[in-house]
Amino acid sequence: MAETVKITFDGQTVELPLLVGTEGEKAIDISRLRAQTGLITWDPGLANTGSCSSAITFMDGERGILRYRGIPIEELAEHSSFKETAFLLVHGVLPTRKDLNRFSVLLNDHSLVHEDMQIFYQNFPRASHPMGILSSMVNALRSFYPVLSTGEEEINITVTRLLSKVRTLAAMSYRISRGHKVVYPRPDLPYCANFLNMMFDSPVNPYVIDEDIVRALSVFWILHADHEQNCSTSAVRIVGSGRVNLYASISAGIAALWGPLHGGANQAVIEMLSMIKDQGVSIRRVLERAKDRDDPFRLMGFGHRVYRTYDPRAKIMKKMCDRVLRKFNLQDPLLNIAQELEAAALADDYFIDHNLYPNVDFYSGIVLRAIGIPTSMFTVMFAIGRLPGWIAQWKESMDDPDWRLCRPRQLYIGPKINAYVPIDERG
Repeated sequence: MAETVKITFDGQTVELPLLVGTEGEKAIDISRLRAQTGLITWDPGLANTGSCSSAITFMDGERGILRYRGIPIEELAEHSSFKETAFLLVHGVLPTRKDLNRFSVLLNDHSLVHEDMQIFYQNFPRASHPMGILSSMVNALRSFYPVLSTGEEEINITVTRLLSKVRTLAAMSYRISRGHKVVYPRPDLPYCANFLNMMFDSPVNPYVIDEDIVRALSVFWILHADHEQNCSTSAVRIVGSGRVNLYASISAGIAALWGPLHGGANQAVIEMLSMIKDQGVSIRRVLERAKDRDDPFRLMGFGHRVYRTYDPRAKIMKKMCDRVLRKFNLQDPLLNIAQELEAAALADDYFIDHNLYPNVDFYSGIVLRAIGIPTSMFTVMFAIGRLPGWIAQWKESMDDPDWRLCRPRQLYIGPKINAYVPIDERG
């Protein structure tokens, strides 16, 4: 017999079903709560609310576990490519060699964007943030590449079109913002190397592909490819629940990712390090301020909303960070400050006792800076990596037989009924 949870209110007892996930997670099914009791639940930030069931990503913040389709993130970062991981998330299984070859062909075939889209870039003010531009351009893709029918083959084309073109759009936005000529994708380069070439190649200084840099970027994107029902993923699902097209849903996800408490955290890390350098603040003083509850200063890149132990992605990104810095022997004062700050925090009992370990944003910001990505593009890099997860989540919600339009409730705390007062009678 299925387990239930009893709720007693105003002399009435109702039994609510208890749902159990494959990893033993339990949830109270409150879908009939209001109909049976007139009550709604109150959960600011939705930290205790399950909005859907999903077979894509499992994470356990207490144990520091992250898996895509059941595969540990550590194994994917070690053995997989970003392209293969994207296929896994979207299609639910690792690709065969034939699948991967076909996927690669589709990504190459759809890598160019319509030339008229360059005109849009020219009309954005030069000070526009790349995330705002990217969100707008992805939404504009709907006009240039209409959504196809819902058949599996058509969806595959739309999915690969997005995965390929978003990478191209991001590189274009950077080149145009610098006043440089757009570099087109090359059919002989794989996904990550192609992006780096589109970003940095120059007629007077050809970009040299370094496999360690390519691998660092691939791992960065793998680690960010999905992360369960976070702010931006929830935005994609909520917008998609209105049965809007994939482009509009992804555009909403990009906008949600923009904020400094979500995708902008890696940019905030570099800005914090710049502040420490410019103000000449000692690392000891930085840690003192971070521990002072009355001080508005926050140590960016430490701790996580969900993880109560070391962020599993941070362990992987730290290894990649150390490898890149060691290989290129970079002399950058911000990178030196970051390493000093990391060592000091990891030796401080306060940070250890409060599980305030460096998270993936701390190390990824350092890696992106080391490989030449400008700070303004950090969140865009996050968006490219998160794209397969957004697509997989959108696709899963479209296929959900229990789909419903998302429509949360609220607890109204405004004034009770008021009479309308004619304008001449108002004080």
